[in-house]
Amino acid sequence: MSVLRHFLLGLLLTIGAALSANAHALEPGYLDLRQLTNEGWQVFWRKPDVQGAPMRIDAVLPEPCIPAHGDAPRFDGYAWIASWVAQCKGGLEGGVVSIPGLEAQRTDVLVRLQPLEQPMSTVRLTPSQISFVVPVALSGSEVFLSYLGLGFEHILEGLDHLLFVFALLLIVRNPWRLVGTITAFTVAHSITLALATLGHIRLPGPPVEAVIALSIVFLAVEILKHEQGEMRLSERAPWLVSFGFGLLHGFGFAGALTEIGLPPGDIPLALLAFNVGVELGQLTFVAAVLAMFATIRIAAPALARQVREPHLPGTLMLGYAIGGMATFWLVQRLTAF
Repeated sequence: MSVLRHFLLGLLLTIGAALSANAHALEPGYLDLRQLTNEGWQVFWRKPDVQGAPMRIDAVLPEPCIPAHGDAPRFDGYAWIASWVAQCKGGLEGGVVSIPGLEAQRTDVLVRLQPLEQPMSTVRLTPSQISFVVPVALSGSEVFLSYLGLGFEHILEGLDHLLFVFALLLIVRNPWRLVGTITAFTVAHSITLALATLGHIRLPGPPVEAVIALSIVFLAVEILKHEQGEMRLSERAPWLVSFGFGLLHGFGFAGALTEIGLPPGDIPLALLAFNVGVELGQLTFVAAVLAMFATIRIAAPALARQVREPHLPGTLMLGYAIGGMATFWLVQRLTAF
């Protein structure tokens, strides 16, 4: 086997290994603190499932709270949850809420505070910042930055969304058509993200996720059936294809945002921040892929030709890899209905 084929095989195996995980990697943890009385707080704690066991993180309330953390969580079919009522003498303001163990993980924890006489607020904790001091009220900039980071990380961890964008980059070769295609995808999922999150449109999550996988299968077929000199639907009107499927992908983004929740006093700001974060993550991915293509085109022209012309080994391997992974997700999601 030639050096070129060895390289292509290695690339295929790398992509397959990266995509063999769940399409959405690890979901964020979630801690909800709802004030019941002056000193009583209802606590709801949800942490991700890791191969059938709860992630090794814990939620610890400030020292005056009794109890500061709950009992062992139970599995609800998706994540590990626990709930309890804590009595916090003097309230939570000025106290430290922490998530021990988060520093060793690759996910975030969203903390939602719902005081009795103040607007709800949300804080995002990360492996580099596992605790925060409960303020009197969060500023708008803190809400914006929290949801901006959440949107950015959600798109980069959503391998099905990224695989769809990657397939578009393989199909659309004209730079201006590519700009129009990405713009159409952005506009479409921004529309449904806003409408679904605000409750104006509702679709069940499992069918949406299945159709998202089907959209990737469609693009894989377009890659494999492309003929030199002939333009298939995805090439004649790529903006139409990306806009139509982008509407569905927006429902997928909205599902994640709905689970986290929006702060009542800052709904437009949080929604805008999340959407901007999604777009920044998407543009970062597109820029990285285009930079990789440009590097290959300069350093290895023969290899670049393998993945840019129809029916050559590189194109076929990428097409079958994309289609195979998307079909696996489709079957997985259909059987989970």
